[in-house]
Amino acid sequence: MQCLILAAGDGTRMLPLTARTAKPLLRVAGRPFIEHTMSVIESAGISDIALLVGWQREEMMFYFAQMDHIEAPHFVEQSERLGTAHAIAQAEDWVSGPFLCINGDVLPSEGTLGRLVEASSKDPSAVAMACTHVENPTGYGIVETDERGCVTGLVEKPDRPMGNLINAGMYAFPSDIFDAIRETPMSPRGEYEITSTFELMMGEGRLRSMEMEDPWIEVTYPWDILGANTHLMKDLEGSIEGTVEDGAHLEGPVVVREGARVRSGTYIQGPVIIDERADVGPNCFIRPSTYIGRECRVGNAVEVKNTILMDGSNIPHQNYVGDSVIMEDVNLGAGTKVANLRLDGGNVTSSSRGMRVDTGLRKLGAIIGPGVKIGINASIDVGTVLSENAFVGPGARVKGYVAPGARVL
Repeated sequence: MQCLILAAGDGTRMLPLTARTAKPLLRVAGRPFIEHTMSVIESAGISDIALLVGWQREEMMFYFAQMDHIEAPHFVEQSERLGTAHAIAQAEDWVSGPFLCINGDVLPSEGTLGRLVEASSKDPSAVAMACTHVENPTGYGIVETDERGCVTGLVEKPDRPMGNLINAGMYAFPSDIFDAIRETPMSPRGEYEITSTFELMMGEGRLRSMEMEDPWIEVTYPWDILGANTHLMKDLEGSIEGTVEDGAHLEGPVVVREGARVRSGTYIQGPVIIDERADVGPNCFIRPSTYIGRECRVGNAVEVKNTILMDGSNIPHQNYVGDSVIMEDVNLGAGTKVANLRLDGGNVTSSSRGMRVDTGLRKLGAIIGPGVKIGINASIDVGTVLSENAFVGPGARVKGYVAPGARVL
C-alpha cells in the first residue's frame, strides 16, 4: 500500500519555530519530525511514500537529497494551497490503488496504520478515518457515528462540541476518492475542504470511523513539540560516542553523540540526547526529556529540564531553563532564568497568530525563535514567545509576545 504525507502548509501556528525551518524538519528527539513519521510508516511495512510539499519545498527537497541514512520519498507539489481536498488531489497521478493519507503534523503509530490497512482490505470502497477521544475537543473536528461505526456527522471546530470523538488526521482512502474530490464544492473561505468531500460520502455509508487504541500525538502549536519529544524519547537507548569526563554522572538512557563532550561535575538524568559537538558542563544538571543540539553550549551551574535546544545555541552560565523550545543561534546571558510554572498553578497561556491560547499545560517555559539574544540576569515569564532576532537587554523582565527583531530593554 502507498502512503501520502501532507506537509505543504506554511506552519504559521508554529511560529517562531518555523521562521527559518520548515515545520517537518523541526528536530524532535534528535531527528526531524518527518523522519520519525517516515520510520513508523516503513515499520508498518509501507515503503512507497509520497510527501506533499509546498511552503519551503526547496528546503525539504534539499534535506532529503543530502541524507544517505534515509531514502527520499516521492515528492508531490502543491503550488497553491487551496484546502486539504485540493492537496490530496495533487497526488492522483502517483496513486495506484487504495492508499493511506496522514496529516504531516501527526505522529502515527504502527498499530494505527496496521488497523487502517486492515480496514481498507476489508472494504476497499470505503474511507476509514482514524478517530480518538480527547479531554478538550474545542478546536477540533467532531465526529458522530452510529452503532455500526459509520460516520453520520462531522462538525468543524464547533463552539459547543457535542462529543469528544475527533478526527485524528489519518485515513485509508479508496482509489476513487479523487472522483469525490472533483465533485467537492469550494467552501465559503475559498478552499476545497476534505470534510466537504466526506459529507458527500457519508450519505452512501462509505465513511467509517476507526477509533485509535494508541496515544495520539499531534504537533499544531510550538509547545506541542515538547510532548512529542517526551513521547519519542521514552524508549531511548543510551550510547556514548563522544567524551564523558571523569566526575560526570549519567543516570538512565543518555546519548552522547560523536564529538560531544560532557565535562566533570555534570549530572544527567536520562532520557537525554546530546548531539554532535555539543559541550556540556562543568557542574550542570540536565534533567529528563532534554535534547541538546549540535554545537550547543550548556555551561557552569546551569539547570535544563524537558527542553529542546536547537543547533548552535548557548545556555552558558548560571541559567535555569525548563519546559522550553529554543531555536538555533540563541544566546542566554549569565544569570538569565526562564519561569515555567504559574504561582497559582493554573494552565499556562501562550501566543499563536496574535491570539492567547490555553496550552493545557501546567508547566511551560519560553518559546524562543532563531537568532534571539538575551542579556544577563533577564527574567522570562511562563509562556513567553520571543520571535526571531529579538533582543532582550540586561536585567529585563519579559512576558507575553515579542515581535520579530523587537528590542526589550
